[in-house]
Amino acid sequence: MTTTQIETTQRTPAKQRKASNERDRLASPLVMTLLYGFLGFLALLAAFPFYYMLVTSTHRTAEILSIPPPMWFGSSLMINYQDLIAALPFWNALINSIAISTIFTVLVLFFCSLGGYGFAKYAFPGREGLFAFLLATLMVPGVIGLIPSFIIMKWLNWLDTWNPLIIPGIANAFGIFWMRQYIDSAVPGDMVDAARIDGAHEFRIYWNIVVPVITPALAALAILTFMGKWNDFQWPLLILKDEAKYTLPVALSTLRSLRGSEIGVQILGATGAIMPILIVFLAASRQFISGITVGSMK
Repeated sequence: MTTTQIETTQRTPAKQRKASNERDRLASPLVMTLLYGFLGFLALLAAFPFYYMLVTSTHRTAEILSIPPPMWFGSSLMINYQDLIAALPFWNALINSIAISTIFTVLVLFFCSLGGYGFAKYAFPGREGLFAFLLATLMVPGVIGLIPSFIIMKWLNWLDTWNPLIIPGIANAFGIFWMRQYIDSAVPGDMVDAARIDGAHEFRIYWNIVVPVITPALAALAILTFMGKWNDFQWPLLILKDEAKYTLPVALSTLRSLRGSEIGVQILGATGAIMPILIVFLAASRQFISGITVGSMK
């Protein structure tokens, strides 16, 4: 093979790579435009039910059931709001839901992070067996424990109080598992040992060293916990009897039993129940995504 042939052979891959890069640069704007257009369409498709919920909350039943249905806001928002307030203590139920969900979430973050820290950084007899048993409880459907839990609450004289809605789940299996996995990978054991050598007691190690490191995981767990407690319906329905103590999902369920209840009034109530949790999720979405992705990468 001559020198010219060798140089031609060596230049060919470089020319091909250059041509490929040029094609990529030419195709990239078109591909990205199509991709973003498709994603934008999916986003609009996902957001449409929320938009239509807002629209129908401003109309009366006759307008909602008309053909074609309304696609823009109406003038009956205040009428629907007055009917909603007259039918049930909406604001009281909203405050109850906020209080219960917030207290429950804070307690879950504290106790589950403590439990996860213990399983991750302490070697004690039976740790693996106890953790396996904890994971096994995740396989048991929650509905199986409704009747035994109700009997226990009755025996404790906790019926028609907030205690059953808060205390039983503050150290749940999923929260402990989630925090244990994150702490085990995110908090170096050498850091904990160094703090002990420096004379820090165990709770200070947890509070000043572990908690700042696991903030993304705490944020993700907080959103999941708050949403789950906010949307809880079956358990509060069994426990609460006093209307003044109703959570928002239980209070809204009474609208369906009212004869002649307007569809717009029901949708307005559902909108009021969804908006606070939607705001919380949007405000903390960055931390939520960070906690999920960082935990998966670790």
